Amino acid sequence: MNTPAGSYPPVPAVGEIADHFIAAVKGSERADWPFRHWRMKDVFPEALCTALLVLPIAPPLLGRTDGTRGSYNDKRTFITPELRGKFPVCAALSEALQRPEVARAMAETCSINVEGGFLRMEYMQDLDGSWLEPHRDIPEKLFSMVVYLFTGPDAKDWGTDLYDADQRWVMQSPGTFNSGVIFIAGPATWHGFDQRRIVGVRRLMEINYVRSDWRDREQLAIPDQPIRLT
Repeated sequence: MNTPAGSYPPVPAVGEIADHFIAAVKGSERADWPFRHWRMKDVFPEALCTALLVLPIAPPLLGRTDGTRGSYNDKRTFITPELRGKFPVCAALSEALQRPEVARAMAETCSINVEGGFLRMEYMQDLDGSWLEPHRDIPEKLFSMVVYLFTGPDAKDWGTDLYDADQRWVMQSPGTFNSGVIFIAGPATWHGFDQRRIVGVRRLMEINYVRSDWRDREQLAIPDQPIRLT
């Protein structure tokens, strides 16, 4: 465990987190409709999920939004060097996903080149009224992954909405706790979150490797260390 004595909850060791995550990536199921994506199960060790869920970070009170996250960048929670220094769970997860063996698993599973990219992670806590318009990720994101960490009687309906090339709703990713979905940016990779009632907090972890020329360096988890495969 990586947790200092007397603190709660315990955080798994970096190696344990990395091995668990790699198994989830390699065991993911690929689907090609409405566009290529991968569905993951049991993404993080249970103790890591607990440590994330009890982070003393209040959900942002946004009121009515325009369906984009970029409109409230100043209220988003990116896993930064500052948070890594404050919270062992942020440090351990960052170190695990920075490891070459994790990078190789992502590169091999999704057939992408991640060498030289950077780790970017965001802890999202959506409240009632939150929604995301259908959008495509920018190519500067080498991959996009969302891990679902929400619970409650309605949580099964809080997965990501997927649309076809004409932005017509096709399906919803299962919102099973500690499951996830991976996207690779492309011309028809429309996804979002149609507005619906959220009773509680819709918690998610977004994980990206981004290109070396990513402009918003303050969003990077380890901005001085590029991703390496060896």
